[in-house]
Amino acid sequence: MSNKTTYRTCPRSGLQFEAQAEKLVLANAVAGVIFLLIGGILAIGVVLTRWPTIHWLEASTFYQVLTAHGLDMLVFWIIFFEIAVLYFCSSTLLRCRIATPKVAWLGFALMVIGSVMNNIAVYQGGSSVMMTSYVPMMAAPSFYLGLILFAVGALIGCFVFFGTLVVAKREKTYQGSVPLVTFGAITAAIIAVFTIASGAIILIPTWMLSLGWIEHVDPLIYRVIWWAFGHSSQQINVAAHISIWYFVAAVVFGAKPMSERVSRGAFLLYIVFLQLASAHHILSDPGMSTEWKVLNTSYFMYFAVLASMIHGLTIPGAMEVAQRAKGYNKGLFEWLRKAPWGNPSFSGVFISIIGFGFLGGISGVMMGTEQLNMIIHNTIYVPGHFHATVVVGTTLSFMALTYFLIPVLFKREIINPALAKWQPYLFGFSMYFFCLVMMGAGTLGVARRHWDMAFSGAALAYEWPGAAYLMMGLVGIAGICAITGGALYIYLTVGSLLWGKRVVQTKISSEPTPIPVGAPSAAAQSYGSLGFAAPGTFVLAMVFLASFVLYYFINWKYLSTLWGLS
Repeated sequence: MSNKTTYRTCPRSGLQFEAQAEKLVLANAVAGVIFLLIGGILAIGVVLTRWPTIHWLEASTFYQVLTAHGLDMLVFWIIFFEIAVLYFCSSTLLRCRIATPKVAWLGFALMVIGSVMNNIAVYQGGSSVMMTSYVPMMAAPSFYLGLILFAVGALIGCFVFFGTLVVAKREKTYQGSVPLVTFGAITAAIIAVFTIASGAIILIPTWMLSLGWIEHVDPLIYRVIWWAFGHSSQQINVAAHISIWYFVAAVVFGAKPMSERVSRGAFLLYIVFLQLASAHHILSDPGMSTEWKVLNTSYFMYFAVLASMIHGLTIPGAMEVAQRAKGYNKGLFEWLRKAPWGNPSFSGVFISIIGFGFLGGISGVMMGTEQLNMIIHNTIYVPGHFHATVVVGTTLSFMALTYFLIPVLFKREIINPALAKWQPYLFGFSMYFFCLVMMGAGTLGVARRHWDMAFSGAALAYEWPGAAYLMMGLVGIAGICAITGGALYIYLTVGSLLWGKRVVQTKISSEPTPIPVGAPSAAAQSYGSLGFAAPGTFVLAMVFLASFVLYYFINWKYLSTLWGLS
C-alpha cells in the first residue's frame, strides 16, 4: 500500500526520491551546512588565539568561542547531516516513502530549536564551559535544555529511520538483505540511540542542577557517562562516513564490496565494541577500576580497530578490483594513478580514507593504550587526533558526498567545477598538516585547553622548547589554510543552490519503483577469497602496518624516558 505522495527519478543517477523524504534530507543538510559555516567562522578565533605570535582573543572570549566552535562542529553540523544521510539511506536507497513524515518534521524542529537555544546561551556569556561542560562548572539552564531538545529531535530522526526500514520491508521495495550502505547507516543509527540516551542520562540531571532542583551531580560519574555520549558520537560518524565511502566507491567506480559478509561483520563489530573506545578519555580517572581499563584498552578496543582496518582494506580494494576490470593492470598502482582525481567526490573520499587511517586511526590506538595515554592526556595532541577523525574522516566525507548530491538531490549544477576539483585537496591536506603539528605540539606537552601556552604572568613560569612554539605557529598557519578550504566548500555549495544552472526536470510518479533483483558480482560471491586480486591495496595496507608499528615503538621510547627503570 502506498500513501499519497510522489516519487522523483533522477535521470543522472537513477536514484528515486520520495517527496517528503527529499524535503527532509534537504532541510537537515542545509541546517548542517549553516552550523558548519558558523563553526568555521568561530574556528578563526580559536586558531589565531592558539597561534602564539598572534594570540588574538582575550581569555573569556576565547573560551566562549571555543565552546560554541566545539558544539557547532562536533555535534550540530555533523548530526544534522547524519540525519539527512539516514533518510537518504532508507527512503532513497530503498525506494520507499518515509515513515511518519510529520513526526520527522517534529524531530527536525526540536533539533533546530535546541541548537539555536544552545548557541544563544553560549553567546550570552554565561556558558563558556567547553563542549564537555564538566560539573561542577555550570552553564545557564538553557545551555543544557538546548542540548536535550536537540538530542530528543535526533533520537526521533533515528526512530523515523527505523520505521522507514519497516515500511520498505512491508511494501517490498527491495528483496533480500538491505544494501551494504543502508546496513552501515543502520549501524550508525543503533550507535546513535545508545549515544543520545547516554547524553540524556547525564545532561538531564545536570540541567536540573543548573535550575537548583537538585544539589549535586558526581563529577566522576558525570565524566564516565558524558564520554559515552561525547566519544560515541564520533562512532556514529565513523559508521556514517564509512557508509559514504562504500557509496562513493559504487557511484564512481561501479565497485562491488570484496566481501559483503566481511564488511557487514565489521559493522557489527562497531555496534558491540566501538563505544568502549571512550575509555581513553577516562584512563586518568580514579572512578573506573584498573581491571576495567586494562580489559577495555587491551582487548575490547582492538575489535573496533579491527573493524576499521577491514573497511580500510576492502573499500580501496573494491576500487582497485573495479579499476583492474576496466584494464588498468600495469604494475601495482596504475589503477590508482588513473583514478578520477578531478572528481571531488572521489578525491575527497580517498583523502579522507588515508587521513582517517594513518592520522586518526594510529593516533587513536596509541591514545587508547593506558600507559601511553599518560604522555598525551589533556595535551593538544587530543584535539589533533579528533580533528583527524572528525574533520579529515567525517567532514571531508560529507563534503565529498555533497558534490554528488548537488545535481542529484538539489537539482543544480556546481557553479565552479574547476574550483570544486581543488577544494578537497586544499581542505584535506591542510587538515593533514594541522593534525600532525598539533599532535607534535601535544607530544611536547602543550596543554589542550589553556588559552595561553606561555602561561604569561604565572607565579611559576614554564619555558617550552622552541619546537613547541614552532609547532603551534604551524598549527595557526595550517588552520587558516583549512578554514579557507572550508570557506570554498560553503561558497560552492551555497552558490550552487542559489545560482547554479538547473538540472533538467525528472520523471515524477505516484508509485515507487522497487529495486530490481540483480545477480551478485563474482567479487561479492567469493566472500574475500580474491586474495591478491588487489595487490596495490595489499601493499598500502602493509605500509600502514609498518607505520603503525614504528609510531607505536616511538611512543614507547618516549615513555621510557619518563619512567626510568633501575
